[in-house]
Amino acid sequence: MSHGYDEYARALAAAARHATAWLGSLSDRPVGPAVGAHRLTAAFGGPLPRKGMPAEDVVDLLAKTAEPGLMAMPSARFFGWVIGGTLPAALASDWLVSAWDQNACLRYAAPAVAAIEEGAGSWLLELLGLPGQSDVGFVTGATMANFTCMAAARWRLLADAGWDLDSDGLFGAPRIRCLVGRERHDTVDLGLRYLGLGKPAVVDADSQGRLIPEALDAALAGGSGPALVCLQAGNVHSGAFDPFPEAIRVARKHGAWVHVDGAFGLWAAAAPELRHLIRGYENADSWGTDAHKTLNVPYDCGIAIVRDAAALRSAMGLHASYLVHDAEGPGDPFEKVPELSRRARGVTVWAALKSLGSDGVAAQVEGMAAAASEIAAGLAGLDGVEVLNDVGYTQVCVAFGDDATTRAVTARVIRDGRVWMSGSRWRDRDILRVSVSNWRTEGDEAGTAVDAIRSALAAVRGS
Repeated sequence: MSHGYDEYARALAAAARHATAWLGSLSDRPVGPAVGAHRLTAAFGGPLPRKGMPAEDVVDLLAKTAEPGLMAMPSARFFGWVIGGTLPAALASDWLVSAWDQNACLRYAAPAVAAIEEGAGSWLLELLGLPGQSDVGFVTGATMANFTCMAAARWRLLADAGWDLDSDGLFGAPRIRCLVGRERHDTVDLGLRYLGLGKPAVVDADSQGRLIPEALDAALAGGSGPALVCLQAGNVHSGAFDPFPEAIRVARKHGAWVHVDGAFGLWAAAAPELRHLIRGYENADSWGTDAHKTLNVPYDCGIAIVRDAAALRSAMGLHASYLVHDAEGPGDPFEKVPELSRRARGVTVWAALKSLGSDGVAAQVEGMAAAASEIAAGLAGLDGVEVLNDVGYTQVCVAFGDDATTRAVTARVIRDGRVWMSGSRWRDRDILRVSVSNWRTEGDEAGTAVDAIRSALAAVRGS
């Protein structure tokens, strides 16, 4: 046994012990971290030591020192933001990705991971009911998925307007009008900013945050030139979906490219009981999502899907003499994403889909929505609790009368530690937001969530 292999074996064995202990603690540990970053800075900082430490000792020190500062995000009782857990097959395959140490940019250099990602992409298109000719790229998260899709849109819209973006850049180019719903996620605006497209025009939305098609029609009719319309699958507060058939019909009338931001909501297409929420979305031009949120693969794994493969590859691709291409393949992975060097993110997606099958994905997504409905029903029965959204997917927003009481209840829930839920502000009110995103969240955890909120409310009223 070589010295190098032996060192790997000891370090990986140590990592496995600590990882198994961490996962085993999730069922009953407090969800929140015990200490803040300021308490850990000294332990992880200070002068860089001159002499090193054996790899397994580094792993032991890292795990033991970090443990008090870890949030139990993989817990079935974690309802904060929109953060999923990790499926066993996806987690284990992610360890393999690190061990294989493949740069996933070139099909010729990394044929196995390229083939796996191509298989995962094909399965995704089938599962989500999206056009089979679409290109699929694996990026860091939903933000970069939206960025990548909108970069393809920018390239195509300007090319169709007779402008050579690659040669002439944006200065002097026809202005692309970008239109978004009033309650779009802020990362859509961020992507537009990254792309130099500026601040979007805001279209009015209804009480659940759904874009109003008539308002979109009026906004598009009020101008001319290339247009990009961003729709939403899954409002971050209400969980609502834009009316895709009507909105896309309006956009098509005005010649606009339609992008769908579906960070967590795109997966409704995989669930027969929820597919009605996303009806007509397949007629858009591009779709962005995050496999960590609802499919439950490890960070990081955003997915950019673009119907117009030529536009995506023109926007993202490059040519260099040292890059060796596979003449038999459909093109290289780097042509579909912003990065050249990257890890093989699509492997975990393949493993998750292979372990679940289409029926398993449907059951997982439907289970999350069912847990959200159970939580909403339990909370609606409590005196002084207002459920503010129509709960049809995985989000529940509640308030407790005035803003001060809502903030106090939220703080009590977090301090209690049985569950974790994040506060937010929606429609001019402070709220407590519950996001069901973990594959293991079921009735017991839903009941714990309701009990934790009941206890927090009682404590605030009695204080």
